[in-house]
Amino acid sequence: MKVTEYYQASVQEVMKKLDVTQYGLTDYEVRGRQKKYGYNELKEGKQKNILQVFFEQFQDFLVLILIAAAIVSIFLGDMDSSIVILVVILLNAILGTVQHARAEKSLNSLKEMAAPVSKVKRNGEIIEIPSRNVIVGDLLILKAGDSISADGRVVESHSLQINESSLTGESLAVDKVANTIVETELALALGDRKNMVYSGSFVTNGRGAVAVTSIGMNTEIGKIAKLIDNAKEKKTPLQVNLDKFGKRLAIGIIFICIVIFALDIIRGRELIDSFMFAVSLAVAAIPEALSSIVTIVLAVGTQNMAKENAIIRKLPAVESLGSVSIICTDKTGTLTQNKMKVQEVYTGEQFFSSNELEPTNPHHKKLLDFAILCNDSTILRDKTIGDPTELALVKLGRELELNEQMIRGLHPRVGEIPFDSTRKLMSTVHRMGNRNVMITKGAVDELISRISRIDSSSSSIITSKQLEQINQANAAFSNAGLRVIAITYKEVFYSKISEKDEQGLTFVGLIAMMDPPRDESAQAVADCIGAGIKPVMITGDHKITAIAIAKQLGILKSPDEAIEGKEIEKLSDRELKNKVENFSVYARVSPEHKIRIVKAWQEKGHVVAMTGDGVNDAPALKQAEIGVAMGKTGTEVAKDASAMILTDDNFLTIVKSISNGRSIYANIKNAIKFLLSGNAGAIFVVLYATLFALPAPFLPIHLLFINLLTDSLPAIAIGLEPHNKKLMKEKPRNINESLLNKKFVSQVGFEGLIIAAVTIIAFQVGLSTGDTAVATTMAFATLCLSRLLHGFNCRSEESIFKIGIFSNLAVWIAFLLGFTILNFVLINGLFEVAELTNSQYLMIYGLSLVPLVIIQVRKLFFGSVKQ
Repeated sequence: MKVTEYYQASVQEVMKKLDVTQYGLTDYEVRGRQKKYGYNELKEGKQKNILQVFFEQFQDFLVLILIAAAIVSIFLGDMDSSIVILVVILLNAILGTVQHARAEKSLNSLKEMAAPVSKVKRNGEIIEIPSRNVIVGDLLILKAGDSISADGRVVESHSLQINESSLTGESLAVDKVANTIVETELALALGDRKNMVYSGSFVTNGRGAVAVTSIGMNTEIGKIAKLIDNAKEKKTPLQVNLDKFGKRLAIGIIFICIVIFALDIIRGRELIDSFMFAVSLAVAAIPEALSSIVTIVLAVGTQNMAKENAIIRKLPAVESLGSVSIICTDKTGTLTQNKMKVQEVYTGEQFFSSNELEPTNPHHKKLLDFAILCNDSTILRDKTIGDPTELALVKLGRELELNEQMIRGLHPRVGEIPFDSTRKLMSTVHRMGNRNVMITKGAVDELISRISRIDSSSSSIITSKQLEQINQANAAFSNAGLRVIAITYKEVFYSKISEKDEQGLTFVGLIAMMDPPRDESAQAVADCIGAGIKPVMITGDHKITAIAIAKQLGILKSPDEAIEGKEIEKLSDRELKNKVENFSVYARVSPEHKIRIVKAWQEKGHVVAMTGDGVNDAPALKQAEIGVAMGKTGTEVAKDASAMILTDDNFLTIVKSISNGRSIYANIKNAIKFLLSGNAGAIFVVLYATLFALPAPFLPIHLLFINLLTDSLPAIAIGLEPHNKKLMKEKPRNINESLLNKKFVSQVGFEGLIIAAVTIIAFQVGLSTGDTAVATTMAFATLCLSRLLHGFNCRSEESIFKIGIFSNLAVWIAFLLGFTILNFVLINGLFEVAELTNSQYLMIYGLSLVPLVIIQVRKLFFGSVKQ
């Protein structure tokens, strides 16, 4: 006892030396230290301001050509064209800046939501705060799975082990112990860091408390950050592919423009006119907005997903979601409610329901006391803190008027081996009178071989019959879909224990609890199967329990579709790959099994989404294309390894996210189709006029206006198309399939030809009047209006009458805005347009409607072209 008192006194002295109290900082102290030390944030290099973003809009190769063209025009005396070109460039730059700012704001809000959190002790209570709010002097409370958000000295350690690979590169975890006051004074004097923990590392085992000594840029990892600039945000695979495609397309269009320029010169057209027309055609035909539109659609889409409890941490995950064909999901809390409640117990060789338990019964009292003592959960002011399974035991005690804090006060914990998902066990040592008693709780199949005695009135040495009865009780509970844990104990002569001590145990009883399936899980599973996605349950629970829940949810039909971890261990990687498709349930698996299962599915050509919450789940989360961490119960390490975080830990949210991912990808594809088909129409018209030696169908200023009015806004509006639930009736998209496949290109070409055809007709009608100005005006107006109307065609592969004519108001706003501006230009004679008659206006409106009618009729009566 004296040693314990000395140790406690030493801890308090150490904390005092480090300017920390056992009650944590007060609110007043927090405010003062925030002013003194700032916030716990690492600088992410220089952030771009709005002006920088604005000037970056002028760095594009085509914009530079356009600026050069404007300068040439000024020298040649064509001030009108120069002014228009510069105005168009300026408006495009403003629009690009606004788009960028909105996308950044959306993505930053997602980063804020996914920001790490830390547990600290303040005002005598343990609270959870954003890691950036941790300050010097805070008392960090750590447990396995936590990321460490600041540098500090260990003041309390219970088998605390830290992975410091982010700093040292060493993958092996390091043991951390609390120093005495003498050791701390010496360490501070010598700069010794053996009992230090560092920001960026994470807890792999045990628990402890750390006094924060450095935050932000003053931490070890912060000092490294000062030496380097963080890399820029990577583009998604789709953006990279579109950038490559855009460059190839630009080269092709520039070649066409050079040919047209040369032919115009040969035919005697003015040099400046030919040059301006060729440059304007290049700018109008090349969809330079491709990448930025993808960014905006992704940003808006991910923001909407966040509202539905799915935070996307990595943008490429959105693209991959539409290709997911396997979901490997945990059972507890994801498919089930994660609200454990004790249903039955087996103790004293008898079965009892939870409402039959009596604290006056010695077997019942021992079972309940031990379940509460070997337990890290508690209830404070009606607020539950801890693991749901352990909380179920504490709640049962409260129902029987057994207060966990009082029981723990009577029998203080003096040693422990924290719970480990690989061992599936937890052991604690408690002082009971003048004895040290070790209580071990955990999975029945892990403990059964360690039991040598039984706490029973009939005997103390356990018999084979009694062991068989325990196994039968476990099977009966498991068959009913209950989760079962065993409670055992033994007397020890010391407080410091190891795994070797978890032998020769005395059996006290089994506690069976129910975690019922979520109401929505069965429908979510059915939706998965209907979308061509196979849901797979991976759980640490007993095989029989897993089968019972999986059957209820429709995940498996036959018990033969379930396999246990010990059976997986007997299979080689090749054998597992060959058999992996035969199983829908994997029970009693370890984290090592999880990563093998994910790899096996991937080697079969599947795209895998994998859920996880623990430290040991991190490798499997990284291995999967979509690592999904639990927001409520997940460790910071699991969240950091994931691509997506579920704030509600719900399987239905994964299914919704896949559905949203498919919709986002479809919207991006439709926006790209709109841009390419409209631009193709302009090129076809110019090629037609060039081949037949006709006057230029557009003036340079017309092409620039078309580019400004009909590109960005309608494309963004199409990208905001509401979620299409019908996409979940299709099979997952092949992740290796190119967006720009043959069918997609042929559809772009077909729709571009229709737009070109009506524009050519308008041009020819104008030429028939003998006035070239009228002809170019009619061609300009028809191309512009038909492209605005084409936005309705590109909303979906289905007819607008099936998806709802007014279901996307953004497309209507873009159209009405463009239609109003176009008519304002025509009526007021701006941009070198000729005066038109009423019949010519009607001709333009009628021809512009033709592509909309043809494409909608084809979709309505003949179906759409599937890509």
